[in-house]
Amino acid sequence: MAPAAAPLPPEDRVLSPHTGWTRAHWEHTADRLLAAVRPYASSTHALIDLPGPAGRAGRLCDGLEGFARTFLLAAFRLARTGDQDPAGLAEWYARGLAAGTDPSSPERWPTLHENGQAKVEAASIVIALHETRPYIWDRLDDSVRQRVAEWLADAVGQPVSRNNWAWFQGVTNAFLRSVGGPWSPADVAAVMELNEEFYVGDGWYADGTDRTADYRRFDYYSGWAMHFYPAWFCRIAASSDYDEQEKTYRGRLSRYLLDAVHLVGSDGAPMFQGRSLTYRFATTAPFWAGALLDADPLSPGVTRRLTSGVLRYFLDGGCVDERGLLSLGWRGAFPAIRQPYSGPASPYWASKGFAGLLLPADHPVWTSTEEPLPVERTDTEFPLPAPGWLVSGTRDDGIVRLVQHGGDHADPRFLETDDSVYARHVYATAAGPAVGGSADVRPVDAHVCLLRADGTPSLRRPWERIRLEGRVGVSRHRAHWLDGETPDYFVPDSTQFTGGPVLTTASVLHRGVEVRLARADAWHSRHTVSGQAPGADGPTDSGPWKLRMSGLPVADEQPVHADLGPARAEVRSDGGLISRVVGLLGLDEAAVDHADGTNAYGPHAAVPSVTGHQYVRFGEVYAAALVLAGTPAVASFAEEVDVDITNDTRGSTVRVMWPDGHRDVVRLDPPSTDNSKESR
Repeated sequence: MAPAAAPLPPEDRVLSPHTGWTRAHWEHTADRLLAAVRPYASSTHALIDLPGPAGRAGRLCDGLEGFARTFLLAAFRLARTGDQDPAGLAEWYARGLAAGTDPSSPERWPTLHENGQAKVEAASIVIALHETRPYIWDRLDDSVRQRVAEWLADAVGQPVSRNNWAWFQGVTNAFLRSVGGPWSPADVAAVMELNEEFYVGDGWYADGTDRTADYRRFDYYSGWAMHFYPAWFCRIAASSDYDEQEKTYRGRLSRYLLDAVHLVGSDGAPMFQGRSLTYRFATTAPFWAGALLDADPLSPGVTRRLTSGVLRYFLDGGCVDERGLLSLGWRGAFPAIRQPYSGPASPYWASKGFAGLLLPADHPVWTSTEEPLPVERTDTEFPLPAPGWLVSGTRDDGIVRLVQHGGDHADPRFLETDDSVYARHVYATAAGPAVGGSADVRPVDAHVCLLRADGTPSLRRPWERIRLEGRVGVSRHRAHWLDGETPDYFVPDSTQFTGGPVLTTASVLHRGVEVRLARADAWHSRHTVSGQAPGADGPTDSGPWKLRMSGLPVADEQPVHADLGPARAEVRSDGGLISRVVGLLGLDEAAVDHADGTNAYGPHAAVPSVTGHQYVRFGEVYAAALVLAGTPAVASFAEEVDVDITNDTRGSTVRVMWPDGHRDVVRLDPPSTDNSKESR
């Protein structure tokens, strides 16, 4: 059990009418999280070995991770308190620094050459040392400072990683330079050059690539890594040598935040999409970075309302267990969310979310009255061209939805399994797909697939973006099935898959309702579709198949209710969350799949879907209306949508007619059979 802690300060509903939280609540939470890990520290504090399965890097590196990530939290807590340190944070972590970098210590850390994960943790350590320099670094013995610099110096001159890891090397070089240690201008130049490669516009970075120049990796790493570390590089370097880069990074961060503010629901929930979701309130890190760099385009009241809302969403949802530790999970513990690299201390990258404590107590972010989020003011809908998403938020229920026709986090040269946090057609702040188990190889939720006779669904990744503008997104992929061994997470292998026809899917998103369209076309080896190079032939499934479209699951602590009607399926929770699917064209068989134990939002889950009772005919358009809603009013909009189709020699024109009078037109054409690219 966690040691007894002082109660939370009283809420302040005058200053913080939406969350009740103030800076005092953030400080109190940081103190509790830091106190809870101390019983798991080694005798010298160099290793914090939290309970749970070891990560891929091994138990020793897990202990370093526990030290480094909580040290980052301690630094944010300590930086503005000066010598007022009743918990003795400075002395406690200084002792760990001394032992961890002592080659003769039984608790020494793995070097950056011995274990690559140590490079990640070194970045947290240098940020923490920079922010607490008067209280820790400047008070260390000369011999300890020398050892710390030598341990960090292993990062210098190493090949630069082609993803967010590049910035770990960048900030480490910046710190070493600031303390007179060895550093490499060439390293810094290489990191900055790579950073320019990753930038795709509108404030968005792709999280690089290890295998191909096609940048398709978009998730929270764009914010809590690709924006966070450049901000801290500039803070640490504090050099006119990088004035132009700082100006550029500030501008990009400001632009990014104008999009990111729309991806949080009124309950404080971030979008459930992408990897490393167990870092939870690290999603607030770019907002704090914006305030620290004077690059925040939002009002101070919106920034605090968002950040405090996110923190409360997770804390109120049970992210801290009975021992006071952050669990692997989303709101509460959910081990299936664990990635191959996750260790028991991995969730403490959430410490980045406390960077706001670096702001003085009289900063406007802390003193201004909270203001509502965009989704609390009005309905919102817009495209995000850089990552390839459509976004719709509805004020009535405070839910934000994201339709995915862009970054699939896949190598476009290979057929792959459907990583459930990237490959689903729709994500939301109030619900998420099944995770773990068979979710990546037999997807059920938020999906368009071709069903074999035995019920095996086809897979989507990789896909090719065709169009994204206004309320419309279109993408195309070769349907395929996993008939061999599941490929390694890091090593794609198309030989394990059987290919099928080409599926072109489209989404039209309005007032929270997605009209989803699909057509299938026969595969030809000359097709220029992602997942198989032109001219390449592998095993082929000749069908027949039926086409299925499914909505997001509803998950809850209690069993989920289900209703079925003609071409209509609905699931709902006791709390009123509804997922509804209505067949519009060619999809007349409704079903509900129960998937208990698979969802981060609750132990009981159910998925609505509609399927065509006839086998798929090439060139025919199929359509359904799908909605995740928190109120009947939002859900009912899906019942009144109509579609009309006109076929011509090139393909089909689909007109979507909404009950509020809006109209959208979508082209669904067969894939090209030459090397030309369609317009996007």
